[in-house]
Formats: sequence, structure tokens, C-alpha cells
Amino acid sequence: MLSAEAKIRVRYAETDRMGYVYYGNYATYYEVARGELVRKIGVTYVQLEADGYFLPIAELKIKYIKPALYDELLTVKVTLKKFESAKLEFEYQVFNEQGELINTGYTLQVFISGKTRRPTRPPKYFIEALEQAIKRDNN
Repeated sequence: MLSAEAKIRVRYAETDRMGYVYYGNYATYYEVARGELVRKIGVTYVQLEADGYFLPIAELKIKYIKPALYDELLTVKVTLKKFESAKLEFEYQVFNEQGELINTGYTLQVFISGKTRRPTRPPKYFIEALEQAIKRDNN
């Protein structure tokens, strides 16, 4: 559907005693890549939040294949797999410097109203920008 990538250098503080990236940090890496994808759409989280929309994570799934290590430059690829109503489904692939797939993941985000904290449809400008970004990405 629509994809983006982020390069992330593993910092020492993100590793555990074994020298592996601590498992909880992958969710942060996913967030960095997802932010790049949203920018590619032409919208920012800051803009959405200013307009009263929030996108909390409703589901997170991670599969660890190989460890990432201190000072490695990772490539995090995110793909918007599905957009329906108020839900956005993303898939992630993390590659090490050798190009090996070391991690995969999935998140589900739901648009909610800042006032009611209930699911809501996204603003029209987001839908239009998403449709345009998909067209650009497919050409």
C-alpha cells in the first residue's frame, strides 16, 4: 500500500547486558518509522493532535529473529497494510547493516477524538492526503 523507511543507529543505552537491543526498544523504532510514513503522507502527528485527533496503539506484535547490536545501523521499513474506518494497520521489518531481516512487527492504531476519547473517523484532510500519497507511491 504505502511504505517508508527510517535509519536508526543503536545507542549503548538501548542494549542489555548481553549487548543486544533490549526487546522493548523495537516499539520505539517502529514509532520512528511510522512517523516518517505519516510525514510522507504530508500530515504530522502534531497537526492531528492540534485538531483534536489522537492515534493510540491498540495492538502490538513483535517477532524477534536475530538480535540487533550496539552501534549497528538498522533500517526499519514500515508499510501501511490496511486503512478502514478509524483503524490503521502497519507492518514492520527491521534489517541489520548486512541486510538481514532481524525483526518483524505489527501495530494497529485507532483514531480517537481528543474530547470523547472514543474511536472516530480521521479528518477529511488526512484521508485525502493518504489517497494522494498512495497514488504517488504506486507510480
